[in-house]
Amino acid sequence: MNNTREVEVVVIGAGQAGLSSAYHLHRTGFEPDRDFVVLDHAPGPGGAWQFRWPSLTYGKVHGMHSLPGMELTDADPSRPSAEVITEYFDTYERTFDLRVRRPVDVRAVRDGEDGRLLVETSDGTWSTRALINATGTWDRPFWPRCLGQETFRGRQLHTAQYAGPEEFAGQRVVVVGGGASGTQHLLEIAPYAAATTWVTRRPPVFREGPFDENVGRAAVALVEERVRQGLPPRSVVSVTGLPLNDAIRQGLRDGVLDRLPMFDRITADGVEWEDGRHVDADVILWATGFRAALDHLVPLRLREPGGGIRMEGTRTVADPRVHLVGYGPSASTIGANRAGRAAVRDIGRLPAEEPVAA
Repeated sequence: MNNTREVEVVVIGAGQAGLSSAYHLHRTGFEPDRDFVVLDHAPGPGGAWQFRWPSLTYGKVHGMHSLPGMELTDADPSRPSAEVITEYFDTYERTFDLRVRRPVDVRAVRDGEDGRLLVETSDGTWSTRALINATGTWDRPFWPRCLGQETFRGRQLHTAQYAGPEEFAGQRVVVVGGGASGTQHLLEIAPYAAATTWVTRRPPVFREGPFDENVGRAAVALVEERVRQGLPPRSVVSVTGLPLNDAIRQGLRDGVLDRLPMFDRITADGVEWEDGRHVDADVILWATGFRAALDHLVPLRLREPGGGIRMEGTRTVADPRVHLVGYGPSASTIGANRAGRAAVRDIGRLPAEEPVAA
């Protein structure tokens, strides 16, 4: 254990939730490098935003909340969100001296001695009394399995690989997924593609009216209830529905957002349903979302029989040393801010000399 370094708190991930946590740690007297470290596997600042496609401009981003202590102001809505938010996160890290260590891959978190946790990384091992996990979902794109998927002669890709609409020029594209990414992809691709087909497992729900604080609070409460029951969290969007903005209305009028139910199988040249309907396709784009990137926590056995991780506030019930921020009900920019503050407030009440054991 000679190479093991000791800190009070390890923060894994430097997206919205991780930076919010680091800010509150520093603000409450924890010193970076001495008392806490922030480990991030990305090549640079920006969290998952740095990997978003160029056509996702800042003006198309729904509900981006500023990080605590520094507003994001006067951003050009026509610039790619990846550029705007990466620059903002970079400035934020330097302004508050958060000293994010990157690129560092966290391989496993295990029980250590004296009630501490061992965080094994590509840059050595850290011993900590508390862990704030803010790894998000971008690294775990969800690919559904479908009958005949391996026979398809065209291209299959996920939202995580989407680079913009131009690459689909003249092609027949099937977009699978009823969330915000699926509708954004369709609206962008339609002017370039020879044909588009929209397929979702459940009928999409479009939300009229503003997304105010009451609507948001009710949606988060539903996601929180699943987490309390130890079930895998659903996205907040799946609860609230899709905002019926001008672009969506135009897509509905044009027939671009004419949805079909999920197909039953994939063939060599397209997709088909049990009733005999067939759609030819050159590309299948899976806009099917992401799952929480938590494989490094497997040694701690946090999952419940229902497949999720049961939580009380930001703490995991199975191991109260571990806080999940940006997970489940806090998987939004404002939710991540609040969760980061709550986790630090909770950790700060714990005396450093006592083990934080379950």
